[in-house]
Amino acid sequence: HPEHCGDIDIVIRRDGVWMHEGSPIGRPELVRLFSTILRRDADGYVLVTPGEKLSITVEDLPFRAVSVKRRDGELVFTTDVGDETTASPGHPLIVETDAETGEPAPRIRVRADLWARISRPVFYELVEMADEADGRLVVRSGDATFALGPVA
Repeated sequence: HPEHCGDIDIVIRRDGVWMHEGSPIGRPELVRLFSTILRRDADGYVLVTPGEKLSITVEDLPFRAVSVKRRDGELVFTTDVGDETTASPGHPLIVETDAETGEPAPRIRVRADLWARISRPVFYELVEMADEADGRLVVRSGDATFALGPVA
């Protein structure tokens, strides 16, 4: 747990693009490496190495869930940086609704306090997989049930 060293001009944009000093980071391997040292502390998002802790900017959530598959009765999400996350009580799928637009804002916990925004096509896949329960659309992953929203 190194001391905070300052800020680094890295921004994870709302669309998931990692930027450094105003330019996209073009090497997926470098983005993947940075994603493995990303952490969310009380003071925000930081990249942490054994010797440094540097703050970065995250416009929305640090990751995007870009695919979902059913595997042995569980929902397995893959992020834009290659992480796999299985929806479960420890990795909940949460859908909040934007108060202004009414649009759903689905997300899933990847690790610790790092979340992935579920992309629109993946959310549509979840809606197709959903069942109705008590006036809501729900999906199941293992023994867990997650609400997607009210039935229209």
